[in-house]
Amino acid sequence: MTRFLLPLVAFIVLVAFLLVGLNLNPRQVPSPLIGKPAPEFQLEQLHESEKTLTSKDNLGKVWLLNVWASWCVSCREEHPLLVELAKSGIVPVYGLNYKDERDLALQWLRQFGDPYTVSIRDPEGRTGIDYGVYGVPETYVIDKNGVIRYKQIGPVTVEALETKILPLVRELQG
Repeated sequence: MTRFLLPLVAFIVLVAFLLVGLNLNPRQVPSPLIGKPAPEFQLEQLHESEKTLTSKDNLGKVWLLNVWASWCVSCREEHPLLVELAKSGIVPVYGLNYKDERDLALQWLRQFGDPYTVSIRDPEGRTGIDYGVYGVPETYVIDKNGVIRYKQIGPVTVEALETKILPLVRELQG
């Protein structure tokens, strides 16, 4: 009897795990960085390579860090929304150009518009690793103290902007 019962129980447990996994949203991966200081960086600016931007330059203001690349198909999906957000002036949007060629990134911004207050280069992806980036695009909400408050995995959508990102930005700015 136990010869048949043990495989049956194992099968039921396996099916239960599979069902739970199928109901999870892959965009809701918890980040260990939420509520912790954003990793420090000092990176070359995309447009003016002789200038740098550091993580400390934005202390005292709420800002978004959008990780993007010219080779990223999903980045094109969110880009018009970021351009509109930048035009609204609600929150500064900074770009982290991830594992990309400088000339291709500049050409991409000329073609699709440049929503970034400043875009910085991470050609080797080291800063991206520090931020826990595992796919592009990703967007972070960073508060006045330099603490990561939210991470959007995948393209920013109207829904994410209206229900999560902007309400949080307004709360943090208040």
